[in-house]
Amino acid sequence: MDLSSPTIKSYIELLEDLLLIRSVRPWHRNVGKRNVKSPKIYIRDSGLVHALLNIGDMDDLLNHPILGMSWKGFIIENILSELPKGTEYWYYRTFSGAEIDLFITYKTKVIAIEIKKTLSPKISKGFLISCEDIMATDKYLVYGGSETYPIGGETLAVSLQGILAINEL
Repeated sequence: MDLSSPTIKSYIELLEDLLLIRSVRPWHRNVGKRNVKSPKIYIRDSGLVHALLNIGDMDDLLNHPILGMSWKGFIIENILSELPKGTEYWYYRTFSGAEIDLFITYKTKVIAIEIKKTLSPKISKGFLISCEDIMATDKYLVYGGSETYPIGGETLAVSLQGILAINEL
């Protein structure tokens, strides 16, 4: 694109100010691991993403490579819109691939959230390792289904409605 880093940064800040994108900052305290330190950028309006990509219906969306990122952005926007004041949020990722899509701190809670667009969710070893790194008190996997149930490692699989109904959020 032949743009300098300061120019790109100012464009990203403008898009954030216009509420078109959201930057989720990385958490990178010293836990003895090499962590990713660049923010993740999500377009806040998934409908806008779909329109720009000429995705006309659900079949088009389900077969499109943007599905996973669009789902994550949609879930993150919904969760963050419900958080009380004083809540902080980040994502966590190590260079070895251990990752938490969203983690939230509020009062004494450290909430780890993995987001998967699937009807049969499974937690990854990287998610569990990351939860240990950040000392998560609560662990959730938000998926495309409607039930809430344990899936191992003290993690609950929950729907979007289920995660929004949890009192800690």
